[in-house]
Order: sequence, then structure tokens, then C-alpha cells
Amino acid sequence: MNWEQLLSLKRYGDIKKRPRSSQDETRLGFEVDFDRIIFSEAFRSLQDKTQVIPLSETDFVHTRLTHSLEVSVVGRTLGRKVGKAILEKYPELQKLGYTFNDFGAIVAAASVMHDIGNPPFGHSGEKAIGAYFSSGSGQHLKTKMSEKEFQDLVDFEGNANGFKILTESREGISGGLRLSYATLGAFLKYPKESLPKKPTQHIVDKKFGFFQSEKEAFLDVASELGLAKKSLDNISFYRHPLAYLVEAADDICYTIIDFEDGINLGLIEEDFALEYLIKLVKDSIDSNKYHSLKHKKDRISYLRALAINSLINEAVIIFLDNEEKILTGSFSHSLLDKCKYEAQINDIINISIDKIYKSNEVVEKEIAGYKIINDLLDTFVKAVYNSYIGTINNYDKLILHILPKEFQSTSHNLYEQILGVCSFISRMSDGYATRLHKKIQGSIF
Repeated sequence: MNWEQLLSLKRYGDIKKRPRSSQDETRLGFEVDFDRIIFSEAFRSLQDKTQVIPLSETDFVHTRLTHSLEVSVVGRTLGRKVGKAILEKYPELQKLGYTFNDFGAIVAAASVMHDIGNPPFGHSGEKAIGAYFSSGSGQHLKTKMSEKEFQDLVDFEGNANGFKILTESREGISGGLRLSYATLGAFLKYPKESLPKKPTQHIVDKKFGFFQSEKEAFLDVASELGLAKKSLDNISFYRHPLAYLVEAADDICYTIIDFEDGINLGLIEEDFALEYLIKLVKDSIDSNKYHSLKHKKDRISYLRALAINSLINEAVIIFLDNEEKILTGSFSHSLLDKCKYEAQINDIINISIDKIYKSNEVVEKEIAGYKIINDLLDTFVKAVYNSYIGTINNYDKLILHILPKEFQSTSHNLYEQILGVCSFISRMSDGYATRLHKKIQGSIF
């Protein structure tokens, strides 16, 4: 892989190249990507989607939207710092017009949309959709579609759904948001299809990044960017290098900020913050300033800011030390898995799992979310399937009437029709899913 090709400004439908030197510096193409995401309907729904605490009644706990904005800020800094060093190493990129801000803009745009495909109720939402097809009422559909198509449903993946949202064409709109291919490449953390499942130690094999319905769009992006093939037998590629920075920005934010939320909610004692965070900030903390802060939230906020800065600097060092391996696909881990703070990060994650993610408040609401998604799927999938086989009844017709037109596939392919239902439900906010569930259950109040 080479940086000039990886930094492609091409958008879906372009016939000619978009040279960096011809860009309007007041409205750079990579910055246009960020703007299009911010104004998209799918991004707005993140304001009412779970980050840690589903349907939280407090006003300071992070949602998917606030989390995504924070990840984009960290991603922008990571991109700029890496970009500065890359331009020094490859001066020909500067001659083509690239600046370190380009790297920051690409990573910021990919970071702000990294959760755009996640269903309501957090990661339990993904599991609920998958379980409906693997062990629930949707099992019978396995014989109605190809193995890969059914696997897309069984392992329903927010990353693949995100790529669908960003690239999916519909009537009058070709190429989805028409983002630059560099930004789409940085978004693709798992550039492979759902099958075959061959677990390896390489980070790209952890999940998959596109549904069969977007296979051609994915191959177009991979070809334009010159992503290195991981397999000659199936669709599997190595990552765009900047995807490592997007992943690092997300890892940094959820590790530190989820921990901060847990402390502010009273789920984790402040003493734990001192014990675990101090190890990340011991080289930068101003003890006098820390002890001058009289409120717990201010003290935790100070430690959080220093911890994030420490991890940003560490991630940049690891990326630059391994840049050549990353370009060849031979760097097989996330950046933070190789940092000097790995033990401290794992300690923070483990206590967050114990005190936050497995707290009664979280588990009880995840159970409710699981039930809501299962019931919504059952209602809409049955209506679509009955229509498909010609046994539709009046109730099914009423259900299909409230399924938005953009999610009603005109294809006679059952997979695409069912995936449309999954996409509809996945784009719901927590609140909308809850309200619609109540109405379908017969409660209109």
C-alpha cells in the first residue's frame, strides 16, 4: 500500500481523479466528509442511543453521539500528529499538496461515524438481532438465502451496517453520502465479508466490515485505495493504515471516559480513579493543581484529560514505529495492545466490566432492550416474509405501512428485504424503539 493512493479524494461516481492540489483550502474534501456525516439523519439518531447506560435518567452520561464527537476530537489529534511525521518521511506527498491537517480531517471524519451503524441498546442490540436469526424465530430463513447472506444476519455487525448507511444508493441518491474513499477506507476496521470465519490472531479477522448487499461498493473502495489483499480465495483485505488511528481513538475514549462515567454515577469509587489513572499520568500530573480542585467531577475530569493525552502520544509512537508493517498488513494488533500502558488499560477495562457493564442498572435495561428488538424484528420480518410468499394478512399490511419506503427493498431477493428490516430497526434510537414496541404491543399511551 502507498500513501498517495490511500489518501484518495475520489467519491462515488467520479470519472476523473481529484488532485489534492486542486482542492479549495477553505472547504477541503475530507472536511466535507465530516460535514455530510454531521448533517445525516443516521448521525442525529445517535443522540438517543446507548453508550454505557441504556435509557439513563441522568444528564451527564455519554450517548453514542457525545462519544462519537469525543472520539473524532481524539482522532483528529492522532491524525495530525501522525500526518506531520508521514509528510516528513515522504516529502513527495507535500509536493502533491497534502498537509498534516488532511490526515487529521480523514481520521476525524471516520471517527465521528465509527458507531453510525450500531443498533439501539448498545452492543446487546447487535446480539439481539443476531440471536433472532441464529436461535430465534428467524432460523427458518436459513434455507431461503445463500450461506453468506444468512451469516450477515446471524452475526449482524454494526460496522457492516455503518458501511451500508454510508454507501447505500436509493432512488435519486447514488452512492449514499458520497464520502471520499480515503475516509471510507479509514472507517473500515474489518475489511472482509462475514464468511469464511477463520479466526486468526490478526485484528482484521475479529469481525467483518460489509454485508453482501454492499460487496460491489466495498470492492470499488478497496481497489481505488489499493488495499492489500489478505486472501486470494475470498474477499479479505488488510486495513487502511488510518483505520488503526480510528480504532485507537475509540479505544482511548471508551476506556477512559466510560470509567469516568462510572465514577460520576457512583458505580466506581473515586479512590479507584486515583489508583488506576495515576499510573497513566504520573509523568504529567501537577499535584498542586489536582489537590486544589474541590469537586470530585473536576478532579476526575483533570485526570481524564491527562490520561487521554498520554494514550494519544503513546498511540502515535507505536503507529510510527510500525508504519512499514502497517502498510504491508503485517501489524496484527491494535495500537493500544502494544503500548507500555497495556496492563493499566486492562485493569481499567476489567473494573469497568465488573462495576459498570455488569451493574444491575445496565443489565436490566439490556434485557429490556433485547426483548424490544426481538419483538420488533419478529413483527416486521413476519410481515415481510408473508408478503414475499403471498400469505400476507391485514395486520401484516398495517405493519408494512409503517415501514419507511427507504427500507422496503424493491428487489425480489428475500435477503435484501429482510436486511432492510434489520437496517430500519438498527437505525432506531433507544427511545423510538421503546415507543414503537409499546404501540405494537397494544399500548397507545
